Amino acid sequence: MDIKKVIMPIVGLVLWELLAIWLNNPVILPPVENVIKILINPQTTLLGTGTLVENTLVSIKRVLSGFIVAGIVGVPLGILMGYFPTVMDLFDTVIELLRPIPPLAWVPLALAWFGVGETSMLFIIFIGAFFPILLNTIAGVKSVPKILIETAQTLGAREKDILLKVVIPASSPHILTGLRIGAGIAWMCVVAAEMLPGSSAGLGYLIMYAYSLSRMDVVIASMIIIGIIGLVLDRGLRYIEDRYFKWRYLIK
Repeated sequence: MDIKKVIMPIVGLVLWELLAIWLNNPVILPPVENVIKILINPQTTLLGTGTLVENTLVSIKRVLSGFIVAGIVGVPLGILMGYFPTVMDLFDTVIELLRPIPPLAWVPLALAWFGVGETSMLFIIFIGAFFPILLNTIAGVKSVPKILIETAQTLGAREKDILLKVVIPASSPHILTGLRIGAGIAWMCVVAAEMLPGSSAGLGYLIMYAYSLSRMDVVIASMIIIGIIGLVLDRGLRYIEDRYFKWRYLIK
């Protein structure tokens, strides 16, 4: 293990503990050991809302559901918009109008359209992940060197073959980057979505409920779990990128 990668986390923990001792108020900042106690006992029921494991699994399920739908819609649409000018002209204005709107601004409409419950939460997660995936896919397709496409055309490749065997493989690194960004934003959105009316489980719900009871140790433990899961997901996608797309540096 590279010692440099653990220096700052250790320094952060030390500063956290010193500040907690100085404040002497767990409602503001609980000691490190209080949070660690929750993390190393994830099967213990917290505040009558289920265990840390149960709430984490609920959030993971929601994130994956919204993220997968965003990928299924965003990647194909991005490929079409990036490759076919007509499709770009059809969708570009609408996309650019909707893209700057924060996911949380959709909450009232989500509640009006889908009511209180699971569908509204998944919609917010979908919105958060969709645009990074879409825009990176478009950028990836547009970044494919023209010489690759022209060479394939010269060799008699059909439009379908150029798209499937040249454009999509060459733009895959950008698509994967979009998926990484989308996954991160999906995790941000799930916490906000689980704070909506109708939620009764998940890390976001646990954070708000613990806050209402002034249990900052539970709040921070839940936040740490979110950070760990986000880190693992990002590292997994980055591993795929580094292992299977090293050739991307050779395409200019």
